[in-house]
Amino acid sequence: MTTDLTRSTAADLADLLAQGSVSAREVTQAHLDRTAAVDGAVHSYLHVDADGALAQADEVDRRRAAGESLHAMAGVPIAVKDVMTTRGLPTTCGSKILQGWVPPYDATLVTRLREAGMPILGKTNMDEFAMGSSTEHSAYGPSHNPWDLSRIPGGSGGGSSSVVASFQAPLAIGTDTGGSIRQPAAVTGTVGTKPTYGGVSRYGLVALASSLDQAGPCTRTVLDAALLHEVIGGHDPLDSTSIDAPVPPVVEAARRADVAGMKIGIIRELTGDGFQAGVQARFDEAVQHLVDAGAEVVEVSCPSFSYALAAYYLILPSEASSNLAKFDAMRYGLRVAPDGIDAPSAEQVMAATRDAGFGDEVKRRIILGTYALSSGYYDAYYGSAQKVRRLIADDFAAAFETADVLVSPTAPTTAFRLGDKLDDPMAMYLNDIATIPANLAGIPGMSVPSGLATEDGLPAGFQILAPAMQDQRLYSVGAALEAKLTAAWGGPLLDRAPALEAMTAGTMKEA
Repeated sequence: MTTDLTRSTAADLADLLAQGSVSAREVTQAHLDRTAAVDGAVHSYLHVDADGALAQADEVDRRRAAGESLHAMAGVPIAVKDVMTTRGLPTTCGSKILQGWVPPYDATLVTRLREAGMPILGKTNMDEFAMGSSTEHSAYGPSHNPWDLSRIPGGSGGGSSSVVASFQAPLAIGTDTGGSIRQPAAVTGTVGTKPTYGGVSRYGLVALASSLDQAGPCTRTVLDAALLHEVIGGHDPLDSTSIDAPVPPVVEAARRADVAGMKIGIIRELTGDGFQAGVQARFDEAVQHLVDAGAEVVEVSCPSFSYALAAYYLILPSEASSNLAKFDAMRYGLRVAPDGIDAPSAEQVMAATRDAGFGDEVKRRIILGTYALSSGYYDAYYGSAQKVRRLIADDFAAAFETADVLVSPTAPTTAFRLGDKLDDPMAMYLNDIATIPANLAGIPGMSVPSGLATEDGLPAGFQILAPAMQDQRLYSVGAALEAKLTAAWGGPLLDRAPALEAMTAGTMKEA
């Protein structure tokens, strides 16, 4: 029964709970037991809140027994990326500089999860302050890919992708600044959605780059992503960038799974050269499945995308250098006294704390961003990058005049081995080449599994992009493709993961 519960989709769990076939405590305990069995190997979590999750589950069971009206997702447990503030639970952002910090308030997104009655299992691992594509920049050690523990689970949200891929949670929250929901989904064979910028509140999301960050669902199915999107989406007066509009009809679109008559635009600049052969092959097959389902395929060109990576790595560090200035050792978090100074100044304490508390990648981006914003260089670097951003948005607008959605491989390769790119920042940054344009333009994107690459037997991802506030199109296409591919595979892709099978059998040693 426990195994069945952990392998069930969130939608199925919600139905079982509503029918009274299982209690919220049983569902939550099953996932906590799974974590106890496998997370020593995967390291998805930075903090597990067993007592808190069970207390929330018991409250759902009490209310259900009393006949109270409950949210459809009440009792379905969830994991939350450690970049969202959680009242009473540690929030570290994967950094030593916030080690031990317990926020006094919940992020709006977390408030909505609690109001829906969804027990929060714990906080997931991440690259420090969401800077990275592998979780290797976490101050607390990397997470591992459940398909192969020697490989990365993506980043920065590798904890959230691996926690659902290893069946420790049916749902997780991620954040996506340049692909940190979608790229981890691609390399772990899961589903990840970046909603339209402003579609989900950023209040309580510890900012990396304020004009790029967006929280969203990490799940195993498209319908589960839609159900979670509906819970966390919607206007929030506490967030000045929140869109004052209803959540698009994402659940209806996921259930309908209809692409008949839709025009699917293949982005010329994001296919072919530079993409692993097996990744490209699975992408081409997925496109054909959509054609078989009634969609029409067209090719579109977005020439400014060739400058997206360079623009992104000027805009993001610039905003990060500003946002991270608040970690000054004066108000909260780590405080380190410099050696050999009896009465250090505030500036000296600040310097010693940042030296000890920030990792190499964070320091690298702060330095780059501060330089780009400095007097005499602002227009040449940050200003020019913003002009490129406008060109990218214009390319999207033109492409959406001829296509309902745009598609590409999510990531250029499958999961690489831990350590392979750690000392080569440029090689690491190239993992986001296909996902970055959506963040620069603020449009929604989704990654769904497209199959296994023949070279290594590892998952590849299929990216879907839609116009702003047309998130439902992602779910229509994603659900249609998922149905076709699941039928072709004879079941969910994760059923074919050898590492998961070994863990389920209890034969895997702690990594």
